[in-house]
Parts: sequence; structure tokens; C-alpha cells
Amino acid sequence: MARKSYGDEASEELREIMRHAGALLDATAGEADERIQKARERLEERLETARRKYDDINDLIGEKVEAADRLVHEKPYHAVGGSFLLGLLLGWFMSRK
Repeated sequence: MARKSYGDEASEELREIMRHAGALLDATAGEADERIQKARERLEERLETARRKYDDINDLIGEKVEAADRLVHEKPYHAVGGSFLLGLLLGWFMSRK
């Protein structure tokens, strides 16, 4: 079984936090205390903002991945050559004392 990337783990953790926040909102729906109502409203606003930002970032990353995939398929030798040069530069910088 392959290990999940850090991005996947962070994404799952963010979704889990958002689910818990939604459950907290549902659990406090019947509370009449003014402080709880204000806290619920702020949490609802922040949760909605977080969902929008998460969706925007997810869409942007998907677009970038598709663009990189297209580039590699259209110009494979450029991608291999660029990776080779980057590896040479990194090796040269790391070998210097």
C-alpha cells in the first residue's frame, strides 16, 4: 500500500476539521444563549470562508497539475532535460563546502 502524500494528509485533516465544525454547529442549533449564538454565527462565517478557499485552492492545484501533465506529454525531452539540469545544479550546490 502506497503512503499518502503530505498534501493528501493535510487535505483530509482539513476536511475532518470542517466536518467537526459542522457537527458542532448542528449540536448547538437549539441553544438560546446570546454568546453561543454569536459564536455560532462567527463559526458559520469562518467555516463557509474556509470551504470556499479550500475549493479555490483545490481547483487551482488541479489546473496546475493538468497543465504540467500536458507540458510533459507535449514536450517530454524538455521535461527530462530540465530535470537533469536541475539535478546537476542541486548536486553541485550540495557538494560544495
